[in-house]
Amino acid sequence: MFRVDWLESALAELTTLWTDADSSARMAITVSASVLEQRLNANAPNEGESRPGGRRITFVPPLAVTFQMEPDGVTASVLHVRLFRRRNQ
Repeated sequence: MFRVDWLESALAELTTLWTDADSSARMAITVSASVLEQRLNANAPNEGESRPGGRRITFVPPLAVTFQMEPDGVTASVLHVRLFRRRNQ
């Protein structure tokens, strides 16, 4: 299992997204954040897609999360959170 550490800036982004959303979107954001946390906790180094600079991105609609593994090999730091929509929506 891996440790998930949310940077304060990422938590602020998540809070803003949740606060600005209507009630159904808030529920979706809450579920998505929970699923993302579980996935990172279970297998962060292999979650999502690689990006430059040792970063990774993963998607659980309606959220996309950018994160990186820390040098300790057990901590995934969530760097950014944004809304994500599938192309067919």
